[in-house]
Amino acid sequence: MSDGPLERLRQAVERTSALTCGRPPSGRGHDDADDHVGTIATDSARGFDPFPLLRALHEAGARVAVIGQVAGIMHGSLELTGDLDLLWDGDPAQVDALAHAFAVAGCHLLDEERRPVEPGPQAFLLRKVQFESPRVSGDCCTPALPWGTLPVRDFLARSLTASDPDGLAVHYLRREDLIRMRRAIGRPKDLRRAEELENL
Repeated sequence: MSDGPLERLRQAVERTSALTCGRPPSGRGHDDADDHVGTIATDSARGFDPFPLLRALHEAGARVAVIGQVAGIMHGSLELTGDLDLLWDGDPAQVDALAHAFAVAGCHLLDEERRPVEPGPQAFLLRKVQFESPRVSGDCCTPALPWGTLPVRDFLARSLTASDPDGLAVHYLRREDLIRMRRAIGRPKDLRRAEELENL
């Protein structure tokens, strides 16, 4: 069996399904995640499957990189998650492809204050869009967010690409860049996951 990045993610999705199957709803979404446990303890983990959205983004030709714990899993992290965090360059030339992909995946969109955003290309002119669907939720971020001293545009430019025999290609941040992001954010779960990535 392959132990490549996408296979690791598929195995994590299966483990998440087994863990959350039959778990009663808590009323908490990915935005309510505990700083220690993370989104695996929220309702966003129930039915979590990022692959339909990742494939829709690939097929639409959107250049988007996976960040956060899904990227960590692709590098070998064993911690599960219930959300998908994405980073793209904010180029208006991409907004049509992004809007199409999120519509295909059945996502509805919210702004940073969690107010509904009208679906369509104009939604992706925001510096960050949150998305939700029965299968995947998370954040779609741009370098326009206040990232402090993190050179996220550089992180995006040097991201890796994983592909599978079915033709799916997924971009994801390098391990050292994920570690820098984790340590900069500094929550207990981020520091724990940074240490795990360093020890892989």
